[in-house]
Amino acid sequence: MPGDGPITGRLPLMAPLLVLAGIVLLSVALVLVRATGGSYRIGRTLAAAMELSLTDAIKEAVDGRTSGYLRTTGRISSEEEFPDENDRPLVFRRKRLQARAGREWRTIEDERTAVPFGIEERGTYLAVDIDALGDGLVVVPREATGVASDLPEGTLAPGQALSPATPVRLRIDQLSAVEHATVAGVVRPGADGQPHITAGADRPLIVTSLAPAEAMRVLAAEHRGGVRLASVLLVAGLATIAAGLVAVVVGL
Repeated sequence: MPGDGPITGRLPLMAPLLVLAGIVLLSVALVLVRATGGSYRIGRTLAAAMELSLTDAIKEAVDGRTSGYLRTTGRISSEEEFPDENDRPLVFRRKRLQARAGREWRTIEDERTAVPFGIEERGTYLAVDIDALGDGLVVVPREATGVASDLPEGTLAPGQALSPATPVRLRIDQLSAVEHATVAGVVRPGADGQPHITAGADRPLIVTSLAPAEAMRVLAAEHRGGVRLASVLLVAGLATIAAGLVAVVVGL
């Protein structure tokens, strides 16, 4: 048909432009995802970790197969719990005072209280390396927000200064001995010869008392807008690339 020539002729020209546009959209999506910082890495690591029963996870250490990063679950157990203000038995508590710096929160005080604990299932116990536990703790945080002028006198360390209008928040993350937890890391023999789970394989130690889907929501909470936009751009990028490839096929 007379009209087929011009249309067909334009398709080969459109194809590389569509593919290039799709690549740009995917690149922007990747930048937005990476802007979530450690949260993105923790979420990805937790989702990708090989899941084993507690018994099989300990067998990794006993048999000397200690290089694999895995996740396992059990009830939190400790002989040295400490109470919070509501008399709940805690094993780990991290309290951070943070100040807003641009789009991020900068930690200006970081206080940790922890006792030896592990996870247990039907008499099988695996110790958790509390010294390696930091940003890999994923729980529903307790937060109080305000501005720097609301802070009690003497809160900031000597030499620290904030503008009175600077947004601040107090964030508390804690684990209770009455909870079940998922732990991800590398199982190794501890100093006492007993197996424990810690960071390894270039990945952090992760402990969460949440179901996987809820843990992901908590990790993405501070970057929800960016994550949503990244999802839209990811779909749009893949669709645009697909359209470019179709244009190549049609133009052949």
